[in-house]
Amino acid sequence: MKLKNFCVSGGLAALACALVWAQAPGVLTVSDPAKLRVPRMGSVEQSLKLRLQPGYHVNSDKPNDDFLIPLRLSWEKGAVETVGVEFPKPVIEKSEISEKPLSLFTGNFEIVTKFKRAPGAVPGPGLLTGKLRYQACNDKMCLPPKNIEVKVPLLVE
Repeated sequence: MKLKNFCVSGGLAALACALVWAQAPGVLTVSDPAKLRVPRMGSVEQSLKLRLQPGYHVNSDKPNDDFLIPLRLSWEKGAVETVGVEFPKPVIEKSEISEKPLSLFTGNFEIVTKFKRAPGAVPGPGLLTGKLRYQACNDKMCLPPKNIEVKVPLLVE
């Protein structure tokens, strides 16, 4: 009888975990980015607006411990080249998981990427694709690392 109760309890725990994982995709959302107009000369900036559900955080792009998964934004090569990616100033918080304070992003924040036209880029419309990698956590657990594909419509002038 004890084994049966254990199995039922274990099954309920597994179901609860599955429901938590199923909710994970909406923890961090990216607003639809505006069209990026790429001039013939010079550079242009693109802002990505991100929103974390209340109670969650992600590590900054420069976490204070090597075992922590940083927030990363990368872009595929194409009609534009990435000049730089600028992350906001992180929030610094103490935690039980590390002797060092954690470097975090919470709530709503923006990541700004500076681009320039790639040599040989053909004028006209296109699509810029990027990947945002993160691990969302709350004060009790961390969800598995995730990738969000980011698509930015662009117009090469």
